[in-house]
Amino acid sequence: MATRRPSAAGPVGLPRLSPMLASPGRLPSAAVDGLYGYEVKWDGARLLVYCSGDGTARPVTRTGRDASGTYPELAALGASLRRPAILDGEVVVLDERGRPDFGALQTRMTVRDGARAGRLARTTPVHLMIFDVLHLDGRSLLTESYTARRGELLGLGLAGARWATPAHTVGHGRRAFELTREQGFEGIVCKLLTSPYRPGVRSDEWIKIKHQVRIDVVIGGWLPVRGRSGGVPGALLVGVAEAGGLRFVGAVGSGMSGAEQRQLAELFAVVPRETSPFAGPVSEGRGARWVEPRLVAEVSATGWTSGGYLRHPVFERLRPGLARPV
Repeated sequence: MATRRPSAAGPVGLPRLSPMLASPGRLPSAAVDGLYGYEVKWDGARLLVYCSGDGTARPVTRTGRDASGTYPELAALGASLRRPAILDGEVVVLDERGRPDFGALQTRMTVRDGARAGRLARTTPVHLMIFDVLHLDGRSLLTESYTARRGELLGLGLAGARWATPAHTVGHGRRAFELTREQGFEGIVCKLLTSPYRPGVRSDEWIKIKHQVRIDVVIGGWLPVRGRSGGVPGALLVGVAEAGGLRFVGAVGSGMSGAEQRQLAELFAVVPRETSPFAGPVSEGRGARWVEPRLVAEVSATGWTSGGYLRHPVFERLRPGLARPV
């Protein structure tokens, strides 16, 4: 387990805490399935919200920054609750289908100017998905079980225009995993029902599982390994074939072994070209070396960004049987 040191001081009457973190892992087996609660894994940014009981609410980021000015639409949460509490949740921007859009959230996350934040709150509003309560009415709930804390949280009835308490399920983890995949969510978090809340700890009592997509892509260029001379690829510039030509979908910089990098370098030496084979601009094309779009690779990713790029792509293998003619 890795720990993070919480900040020393919090709002008056409330301790300053750091969020408990989930460890990556696999779905619990059928034998222990009923020992876990399953929640949607939201593709957003973690917040602890300190509600002082006087109608004020202070959202704090995972790094300890006061985000009150960044997300002014969450200020009303304190007035709605009117009880001293520390809430744990994820702030997201939802698309037209009700799914998190991390790209849209990024336009909000670093805003400090109050006037700009106010405008964005109207045009690109955030929603807080609340999934835990750590302190309530002067009582620490950290040593209470996940089940007990969820009971306290549900009793608060937190549902508003900009915040919600998403449902969870006990058991049926496989079904939860498949449903979230079908609905386009990032994944699930599996939480041991008996687990206390461990501030600042990445614990294996909470397991996060991300959905993966696999896709065949065409290699149209590559970027050399930084700081190394020679023709060894550090990232592959890849695309998908569409009616308008080869559309750039991302740079794949992880997953390649040393042997695979050397193999790719040999293949690239046979099919170089002077210009980009992509139909449109390549956002990461500076310093690129272009190749004829003949080689096909299989990559995995956690999904697609709203801009049509692969999110966190990883090289899996070459697909020599799918090599394309020039």
